[in-house]
Amino acid sequence: MSKILIRGAQVLGGEPQDVLIDGEFIEAVGSGLDADGAEVVEAGGKVLLPGLVDLHTHLREPGREDSETVLTGTRAAASGGYTAVFAMANTFPVADTAGVVEQVYRLGQEHGYCDVQPIGAVTVGLEGKKLAELGAMHESAAGVTVFSDDGKCVDDAVIMRRALEYVKAFGGVVAQHAQEPRLTEGAQMNEGIVSAELGLGGWPAVAEESIIARDVLLAEHVGSRVHICHLSTAGSVEIVRWAKSRGIDVTAEVTPHHLLLTDELVRTYNPVYKVNPPLRTERDVLALREALADGTIDIVATDHAPHPHEDKDCEWGAAAMGMVGLETALSVVQHTMVDTGLLDWAGVAERMSFRPARIGRLEGHGRPISAGEPANLTLVDSAYRGEVDPAGFASRSRNTPYEGRELPGRVTHTFLRGRATVVDGKLA
Repeated sequence: MSKILIRGAQVLGGEPQDVLIDGEFIEAVGSGLDADGAEVVEAGGKVLLPGLVDLHTHLREPGREDSETVLTGTRAAASGGYTAVFAMANTFPVADTAGVVEQVYRLGQEHGYCDVQPIGAVTVGLEGKKLAELGAMHESAAGVTVFSDDGKCVDDAVIMRRALEYVKAFGGVVAQHAQEPRLTEGAQMNEGIVSAELGLGGWPAVAEESIIARDVLLAEHVGSRVHICHLSTAGSVEIVRWAKSRGIDVTAEVTPHHLLLTDELVRTYNPVYKVNPPLRTERDVLALREALADGTIDIVATDHAPHPHEDKDCEWGAAAMGMVGLETALSVVQHTMVDTGLLDWAGVAERMSFRPARIGRLEGHGRPISAGEPANLTLVDSAYRGEVDPAGFASRSRNTPYEGRELPGRVTHTFLRGRATVVDGKLA
C-alpha cells in the first residue's frame, strides 16, 4: 500500500498535527511531515480519532439476511467510523458453537470493511438452561472472549454463576442483558406516567436494576468479570457506581439512543421508537449522560438492531424492538456529550475506542495515535450539521429514530490498517 499523509488533523481534538501512514501502520505523528510520494488527505479543522469499536452490534447473519448481513453491517460500521464490531449471538442458528462463530468471523475477514469479533452465546440456543460451548468458542479461530444471550436475560442465578466461573479461566467476560422476564411480561414501553396514560404494558426500571444488583454480587463472589449491556436507568447507574466502589469487576455500556431520546416519543405510536430496553424518562437520560462523563458507565455501544420494513411498519404492539445505530452513533455522542461540554474528543475516544477494545480483549484496536501503532483511524468533520436521511444508509435496514433530525458531525474518512474504507464520506 502507498503512503498516506493526513495533514493538519486535530488529533483527539487537540492541536493540528500531521499523521503519516505507511502500509498498515502509523509511521510518524508531528508537524510539517514530508509528504513526498504520499497520498495527501487535507484534514484542517477535522478531528482525528482512533477507529471506533462497537461492543454490541447485531449483524443478523446467519439466518436473518433480510435485515442485515455481515457485508452490509460492516459497511454501515465503516460509514460510522468503526474499524471493529462485536457481533451478537442471537442469529439463526444461534452462535453457540465454534462452527457458527468461526463462520461469522471469516465472513468479516472476507468482506474487509471492518474487523468482526463474534460474541458467543452463554447458553445453548439462548434458552437459559444449559451452558453453551464457551471453551470451544474461545479456542476456535474466532477467539471469542465475550459471551452474551443478548435479546434474552440469563435469569437463572445458578447458570449465571457457572458462566462467570467458566469464563474466568481464560479472562473472558459475560455481557448481561438485564431484564427480569417475569417483571416484563407483555411490556411495550417504560413503566411510568406515559405508559399509564397510553394504556401500554410497562417495563419497570426494577426489572433491569434487580438483575444488575444480583450479577455484580455474583461477579464479586466468584471473582469474575461482568459487563452490563445497554444500561438505561438512573437506578442502574447507582448500582454500578456502588459495585465499582467495592472493587467489583463490572463494566457497563449505554446506547446513543438512551443518551438522547425519552419515552415521551412513544406518544406518537411510531414503532421506530420501540426498543429493548425501552426509552426511559428525561431524568434517566440526564443520569446516563452524567455517568458516562464521570466513568461510571464505561463505554458507548450502539446495540445496532436492524429490522426489515415490514417488522416496523405496523401497529405498535406487533412491531419488533430495536433501532439501527452504527451510522449515527458518533453524531449522537457529539450532540449529547461533546457539544454540551460533558466530554472532550479525547473522552469520546476513550469511551468509543480504547475501553471497548480493552473490555473485549481485542488486539490492534483502541490504540494510541502514535508511531508504530496500527493505522485504524477515523476522521470527523465536527463542524458539519445535517439532517439524517436513512435513504443514504449503508445498512440494509432503515429503522432509525433520527430520520429528519439535525445532528452534528460527519465521518469523512475511515482507515482499517492503513486502507481507506471511507473516503470523503463515501464507502471506498
